[in-house]
Order: sequence, then C-alpha cells, then structure tokens
Amino acid sequence: MKTIKIQKLTHEAFAKFGTYADMLHPQGEKIGEAPIEFFRDMVQLKSFHVNSNSLSVCRITKRDFIVDVSEAHSYCSEGFMPIEGDVVIHVAPAVPGDVSENNIEAFFVPKGTVVVLNPGVWHHAAFPYGCETVSVLTMLPERTYANDCKVVELKEKIKIEE
Repeated sequence: MKTIKIQKLTHEAFAKFGTYADMLHPQGEKIGEAPIEFFRDMVQLKSFHVNSNSLSVCRITKRDFIVDVSEAHSYCSEGFMPIEGDVVIHVAPAVPGDVSENNIEAFFVPKGTVVVLNPGVWHHAAFPYGCETVSVLTMLPERTYANDCKVVELKEKIKIEE
C-alpha cells in the first residue's frame, strides 16, 4: 500500500487543485468597518449550465486514513467547509480518464475553512482529524451527485500519514 503525507494547506501548494479561504478569520477586501464588516467574494464556485446551487451537509465519522475511492465533477467546482472540527482531504489533478494513485495528495483543512475544488479535481469525503464526527457543509449545483459525478475505485489503496 502506498503512503502519502498530510500537507499544510497553503495557496501555493493547493493552487493546482483550487482555492480556499478561512471564514472564521477573514482577510482582504471588505465593505464597511466594525461593527459591520462584509468580506466580499472570498471564494467563487464555477459551474456551467446551472440554474441553482445547493448547500448540503456530509456527516463524516472517524475512520482509517485510507483512500480507496475518488470522484470528480466535470462541469462544476465543489465547495466544502468543515463546521465543528478539522479534516484531512485527498485530491488529485483534473486529468482525462481516471484518477492516478501517483498524483494523490492529502491536505489538512481547519474547521471554518472553505475549500473550492476546480472542475475535474479528484476527491472524496474528508476524514475527521482529531475528533469523532464532523459535519461538512457541501456546496454544489443542484443534483450534481446524480448528473455530474464520476466515482472510481482505486487500483491501489493509499494510506495517509502525518
């Protein structure tokens, strides 16, 4: 079984997969001053041919850090934010065909951080980190799970280590 290390989430390391923003400690352009500050357009979701976006929750429970399945969406970005705990995610670049075990990377995502994956980026449900259960707010165009979701089982399982 191949092993990969958890990486710190930085804009440089994550740029080929997407972007992210710390929603609990916002920075950057804003409208207004305290007591009301509006931090605008912190991240964007890309979607093609969509009339509405949906917010869903994926409840994840502690399990071994083993990647054995991955999915990709060809026509939209996927955004997600761990709500009450930290998580680890796996990602692989958007490439034609199926995911390659050789391109999978793992990142630590602190609670309250919105991650937006580019269209085609391989991923799957996050792993709770340091807790038993985490609710992950998931942002996708309506019914993407039914209309634009390619799921593949990996030929070789990947173990994520610290």
